[in-house]
Amino acid sequence: MKETKLKVAGMSCQHCVMAVKMELKKLPLDSYDVEIGLVDVKYDETKVQEKEIENAIREAGYQVVR
Repeated sequence: MKETKLKVAGMSCQHCVMAVKMELKKLPLDSYDVEIGLVDVKYDETKVQEKEIENAIREAGYQVVR
């Protein structure tokens, strides 16, 4: 299992948090915690890749900060 913490730009409220959670829920993740500006994800690399997680965050309307 891999754990990744991603900084997310553009999130400013609980609605933003819920939008990201709804997209992450579609992926086979072991667990995830979403706060304003931060996503902490645990996942099996054989089931999902980090790029897919980043794409889900983009689908919610936000950008991962590198």
